[in-house]
Amino acid sequence: MKQTVEREVGGRTLSITTGEIAKQASGCVLIQHGETVVLVAAQTGPARPGIDFFPLTVDYRERFAAAGKFPGGFLKRESRPTQREILTCRLTDRPIRPLFPKSFNDEMQIMSNVMSCDGVNDPDVLSINGASAALCISPVPFQGPIGAVRVGLVDGEFILLPTVQQMENSTLDLIVAGSTESILMIEGFGHQIPEDQMVEALMFGHKHIRTLCEMQQELREKLGIKPFEYENPPENPFVSVVREEAYSQLREARQNTKKAERSADTRAVRDALVEKYFPNGAEVTHDGRTLEQLKSAFSSVDKKVCRDLTLEGNRLDGRSANQLREVNCQVDVLPRVHGSALFTRGETQSLATVTLGTVRDQQRVDGLFEDTFKSFMLDYNFPPYSVGECRPIRGPGRREIGHGALAERSVQPVMPNHEAFPYTVRVISDITESNGSSSMASVCSATLSLMDTGVPISQPVAGISIGLVKDENKYVLLTDIMGDEDHFGDMDFKIAGSQKGITGIQLDLKIDGINEEIIRKTLDQAREARRELLRQMLTTIRRPRADVSPHAPRIATTKIDPEKIGLLIGPGGKTIRAMQEETGAQIDVTDDGTVTISSMSKEGADQALARIEAMTEDIKVGRIYTGTVNSIKDFGAFIEIAPGKDGLCHISELSDGFVKSVNDICKVGDRLEVKVIAVDDQNRVKLSRKAVLADAAKDTDDDAEGDD
Repeated sequence: MKQTVEREVGGRTLSITTGEIAKQASGCVLIQHGETVVLVAAQTGPARPGIDFFPLTVDYRERFAAAGKFPGGFLKRESRPTQREILTCRLTDRPIRPLFPKSFNDEMQIMSNVMSCDGVNDPDVLSINGASAALCISPVPFQGPIGAVRVGLVDGEFILLPTVQQMENSTLDLIVAGSTESILMIEGFGHQIPEDQMVEALMFGHKHIRTLCEMQQELREKLGIKPFEYENPPENPFVSVVREEAYSQLREARQNTKKAERSADTRAVRDALVEKYFPNGAEVTHDGRTLEQLKSAFSSVDKKVCRDLTLEGNRLDGRSANQLREVNCQVDVLPRVHGSALFTRGETQSLATVTLGTVRDQQRVDGLFEDTFKSFMLDYNFPPYSVGECRPIRGPGRREIGHGALAERSVQPVMPNHEAFPYTVRVISDITESNGSSSMASVCSATLSLMDTGVPISQPVAGISIGLVKDENKYVLLTDIMGDEDHFGDMDFKIAGSQKGITGIQLDLKIDGINEEIIRKTLDQAREARRELLRQMLTTIRRPRADVSPHAPRIATTKIDPEKIGLLIGPGGKTIRAMQEETGAQIDVTDDGTVTISSMSKEGADQALARIEAMTEDIKVGRIYTGTVNSIKDFGAFIEIAPGKDGLCHISELSDGFVKSVNDICKVGDRLEVKVIAVDDQNRVKLSRKAVLADAAKDTDDDAEGDD
């Protein structure tokens, strides 16, 4: 039976409908905001034998047809997911995953398809709300509902679910997901937003999340669906055994400050238990207990040990709760590349390289909305050797794409605009060693490498991750978490920014939410760590280099009258091609008259710029031009000083002495430097070579006097 709930959210109607489409799915809803509609289906299946994790899969796809468009390129059918789709999959997954019982291992798949897009309302946040609604009406132990909103900041005012057009003027792009009581997930980027203002934005978003949760509860009540009752499996028979026999040994093993040695000591404790209860490769004991149960129990007790140590004030590597690991920064570590840096924090290391390109190297982004071009890109690579593993490389996965986008958008706010720095910039962060928060290490290495390149960033940016271990009575926040602390802890809260404020923020939780107190303390602790990181980074390189690498292209820009674009290009592109061949520069022209010149030599770029300005600017009295003699008359020479523009150099202006014949001074085809001495009412140009010679003689005399 079809049921619909709706509310006014963000000044437009938001509705959730079920019971009409995909009735064989475990749960399916149509969620609509304005005229943007997303179909979200949740499907469950039996658990795979022997599986020890929750196999949740989220797929989000944007059909071009939803916006009345055809896919670009040769194939007119959508294929692999775009970066935006992958990032939205992660946004949908992260707040939902913690809300299933730890022992629930059934197959779970969520599919979100954008069916209609009005170009006004972004469908990505609808996917999160639709996934929660579909799960709430499915026969699964989902401990929801949750809601999600986007918050913008325009002219100092927070905007709920801003339109695509409003986001163009927003200094904040913040997505918040949570339940009625607490916040579960954060993903946001801003123009150096102060911590207090960021907390206000989060609380503003959470206030409206409650409305979305109420809608889903109302839908469930209309359908007469009660929350799914889930029975936890019986306790693992090995838990008490491992706790009694290995707890103290694990406490000792887990306090080794070296990652590799700590892992080896922990494995030794486990292997001793395995040998005791399953000797000679056995997998089942005489009373029916299995090797898998022992391994699962060991992991459970190991987690308990790590959490107990942390709550007692004993971090695994001996640091205090707010202490950074040792930091080392280097720049200019690679030859030939346009810029490079090596950033090491503890056992996490990022090697960043920068490539500068031209406008032709910009990335075209094709999607539901208007096509855009990116002039700044940051790509993140996580090779298996960085964690001492072997595995096949099959291109970037969702994790690599997500971490790269987080680092990219955290650095983007401090990048210069295209007018000030007309380069396309690509940063590559290769994680050469990893033990926690490599995405934030990428923010630091990117900043250092950009400064080494000579990119005039407005502020240096650093990033840090704050962890959390929480029980019913107390909690502790951990600065600069390691991999083990991330694995056994409850939170991975990444914050990037400058000394002025936050540029990037991302929260992932394994518990059912955190409150305002924890958020405020986390941001304060992260700010202190970020400032310490920036101090150490700036001791390596104080400011961006004054000039770009000699191996980078030289780029100059100028603006011409759009009506003169045809003059610059010439018939069939003849003029601009000839200019490129003669100067060795690459010349690109946009419809608004912006001309970008790039060359591997400064001389080539300067020469092309001078010729373009001479060709397209109005002739100016007093300016010196290098022109070509077109014709010779008895009374003087006609000299072309720009394509289609010539002037007369009278015989009396050809030299500083008496000239009997024009042919004594020049011939057709000769190139002469001449000064414009007059332009009459009929736009006729008068030139003088004599004035150029006089200026040159004066400069020579001045130099001679200076030598005396």
